Amino acid sequence: MAGHDSGTQHTFTGIQRYFNSYTITGRRNCVLATYASITMIILYFKLRPKKQTPALTEK
Repeated sequence: MAGHDSGTQHTFTGIQRYFNSYTITGRRNCVLATYASITMIILYFKLRPKKQTPALTEK
């Protein structure tokens, strides 16, 4: 179970040092990365240029 000192026996290197499920900081970083990814996807679809429809011409 996750206790107060649940990450003390693990030594992480590389990206696992920042994104892991054993420490509170690692869990927080995973959550923040997920929120940032979702926000970026939403902003991409909201801010991308709309497709131009051809103007109607009168005969």
